Amino acid sequence: MKEAKKDYLLVKIVIAVILGIVIGLLINKTSSTSESGGLSTQDVLINIVLSVKYILGQIILFMVPLIIIGFVTPAITGMKNNTNKMLGTMLLMAYLSSVLAAAFAMAAGYLIIPHLDIAKNITDKELPELIFKLDIPAMFPVLSALFFSITFGVAIVYSKSELLEKLFNEINKVVMLIVTKLVIPLLPFFICTTFIELTYLERITVQFPIFIKMVVIVLIGHFIWLIFLYTLGALISKKNPARVFKHYAPAYLTAVGTMSSAATLPVALKCARKSDALDRDIVDFAIPLGANIHLCGSVLTETFFVMGISYILLGELPPLSTMLVFIVLLGIFAVGAPGVPGGTVAASVGIVYSVLGLDNTAFGLLMAIFALQDSFGTACNVTGDGALALMLQGIYKKNSTVNETYHA
Repeated sequence: MKEAKKDYLLVKIVIAVILGIVIGLLINKTSSTSESGGLSTQDVLINIVLSVKYILGQIILFMVPLIIIGFVTPAITGMKNNTNKMLGTMLLMAYLSSVLAAAFAMAAGYLIIPHLDIAKNITDKELPELIFKLDIPAMFPVLSALFFSITFGVAIVYSKSELLEKLFNEINKVVMLIVTKLVIPLLPFFICTTFIELTYLERITVQFPIFIKMVVIVLIGHFIWLIFLYTLGALISKKNPARVFKHYAPAYLTAVGTMSSAATLPVALKCARKSDALDRDIVDFAIPLGANIHLCGSVLTETFFVMGISYILLGELPPLSTMLVFIVLLGIFAVGAPGVPGGTVAASVGIVYSVLGLDNTAFGLLMAIFALQDSFGTACNVTGDGALALMLQGIYKKNSTVNETYHA
């Protein structure tokens, strides 16, 4: 995850999950029969919850195309100086790292998830029909917003239109404000209603151990991916990767504590500068840029989680062709992800709905599980930046003699 304000979102989400489970259990204990032949108390209560969940979901869906346009287009126009070979290389490596990490998670998902005893003891309990609905349709489809963002972003770069570039930068500020002041504050309530629904359907008590297993698997996946990145960095640079990653413990722990690449950046720079394998200009270029565009840990996490959630809710994994489209697009969204807690998921919610075909319940569940490991995903992102810096060192300064005293 990229920059994040310390607003205790993780605490709020944990509280929302606990409240959701408690309220769901209480609703299940209320009367499910009506003496007058009308709706039972249980039906009335769950209808209120589902109506709130539906409206919150509509607000989130309405914002999805705007989030895409507000973040993807400015991300593209912000890369207009791509004539710099090192910048282009860094962008390509960050994108490939995220996409390949997602592909690794996808392969693990197909191999592991079917053996986790998911969705075998789900009850046949059904939800009552909603009494109240408030539809807030999006102004245009998700894929239309994505196509618009990419084509306009590229066109603005080639046409050198400063006016449109400034316009989309202002749109980015407005959308960011809406995301931080409206969407993110609503997420705990949306997650709470999601867990009330899942508890009412008696799914949580059966599947909660699975969620914990998925988090542990993802954490192991983070370290495997970091080993891969640093091994690749060693092959490209012909240098011992331990000369870089041995300094990264403070940055990793800071990222775990802050859940913010931006808050960790000063520590990450200090750690990378201690390495006698990296030139100062490589460090000062790669580490700040990587903090903004390299989200391998977050992307790996989301890919595995959406597959697990699909298996839990639908009883099957997404087809391979669907997952390939998803991870290619997820890499693009990661570059333009908003700097808020859960930014990767927030930016990619459109393809979660449109490509994978998941619903509001799946999205709420995804946000909740993602939040459980968000700090570790950020730590993986930050630590991986050191490996990309090592690769850049090998590509552009393979024969450089680093001044060791300069890095002390």
